[in-house]
Amino acid sequence: MKFNIITISLTLLVIASCDRTRTSTGWDYMPDMYYSEAYETYSPNENFDNGMTMRTPVEGTVPRGMIPFPYEKTDEDRILAGKELTNPVPFSQASMEAGKDAYNVFCLNCHGEKGDGLGFLYTSGRYPFPPASLVNEKVRQLADGEIYHSITVGYGVMGAHGAMISQEDRWKIIYYIREALQK
Repeated sequence: MKFNIITISLTLLVIASCDRTRTSTGWDYMPDMYYSEAYETYSPNENFDNGMTMRTPVEGTVPRGMIPFPYEKTDEDRILAGKELTNPVPFSQASMEAGKDAYNVFCLNCHGEKGDGLGFLYTSGRYPFPPASLVNEKVRQLADGEIYHSITVGYGVMGAHGAMISQEDRWKIIYYIREALQK
């Protein structure tokens, strides 16, 4: 009799412990934590007073790995950046190739394959303003620091790309513009 109770108990335990499907991990304890409600970045959120899900960082904080850029989006600061900033990345074929790769990711759609401002977004009519030509004489005369400033904080209707492109890649893009597109 004792053997039958143990056998029946073990059999019930094995059956109860089997998962519902092959892909399931079994029963969910605390399902409210297991299946949490995630909010999309720009979706409304009733948990905050302004109803926004995406929060602005606390004032005065700096994201890890980011070095603050001390220049504003003004012509005076662009010229000052041109005087004060120099390219710290040593020139090499590898750095220029990396600059080409970064250019193709971040700049090609607006400025075009040749840097002439005839990128797909403009030629397709999706963007109404012609992007700047990077191969004209005006841009050739700019200091590298001015171009770096324009990439970082934007220029005219061009938006800031400093948060998207690493500092090193911005300098490599400048090498690509100077050595491949402007030659």
